[in-house]
Amino acid sequence: MNRLRLLFDNFTLLLIAVVAAATLVPAHGMGATLFGWVTDLAIALLFFLHGAKLSRQAIIAGAMHWRLHLLVFIFTFVMFPLLALVLKPALQPALGTALYVGVIYLCCLPGTVQSAIAFTSLARGNVPAAVCSASASSLIGIVLTPLLLQWMLGSGSRTSSTLDAILHISVQLLLPFLAGHLSRPWIGQWIDRNQHWLRNVDQSSILLVVYTAFSASVIGGLWRAVPPSSLIVLTVVCCALLALVLFITTWSARQLGFNTQDEITIVFCGSKKSMATGVPMAQVLFSAGAVGPALLPLMVFHQIQLMVCAVLAQRYRQRGQADEALEAG
Repeated sequence: MNRLRLLFDNFTLLLIAVVAAATLVPAHGMGATLFGWVTDLAIALLFFLHGAKLSRQAIIAGAMHWRLHLLVFIFTFVMFPLLALVLKPALQPALGTALYVGVIYLCCLPGTVQSAIAFTSLARGNVPAAVCSASASSLIGIVLTPLLLQWMLGSGSRTSSTLDAILHISVQLLLPFLAGHLSRPWIGQWIDRNQHWLRNVDQSSILLVVYTAFSASVIGGLWRAVPPSSLIVLTVVCCALLALVLFITTWSARQLGFNTQDEITIVFCGSKKSMATGVPMAQVLFSAGAVGPALLPLMVFHQIQLMVCAVLAQRYRQRGQADEALEAG
């Protein structure tokens, strides 16, 4: 548990350092072009490794639990966007249009893969179902996120550009993922043995994309459009949004009769949003100047969800251990 928290704390510090570096020394000109090429390669490697980590046995074991997957899908792609729309009268005046668009983007994104599975395992939940549900969410989001974003922003006249974005995202994310998964028979055992240090590849890729995206936004006037006071309000909004989602997912899982293991999976897969998918997607879906404000809500929400879910997972684990002790006694 301490190691898990330390990892997240270190990654948070690195994210802050990267945003500061992009603010003070943004990449521009030929440097921005070079960073763009390296970023594309890093994203392809990131999703290749995600595909290689996903075993066929985990897919088969988890796919049969269709009620759980349907509920996670509803939370991820229906409840989150509806909350953004319902709360618009309060959120848009408080955050401003640019950050509110970022909240909409956050709510349209798929769930995480790596951390959802890690927290489900730590809490002693249904890990095979978490692997299947989180991976399916990530793949479905490649197509569904741009469509949801278009619908919510009311850009109905931009169908062709949205389809182009889906095609671009599919080539950039889906093809490497499928290539990695098809390569698993040859490299799967090596991937499984080296998952600890390969996690650094995931984080390094995200940091690289964040630097490239924020460099373009800083040059476009990001910090003139987003004052520090707005960041404080954004943090409060993300905390409230996560608390509301955690309550709804937990309450729904219990009302629908899921056992504790499945409840854990539903809570951790249905309440999380993916930075690994969201950061590269934003570069395709938003203009250079709009990428920074679009990513800020995701970055803030991502860190809050990691800290809160780490505590929540530990409580689930302790409750399970207490129940086992009572049964044994």
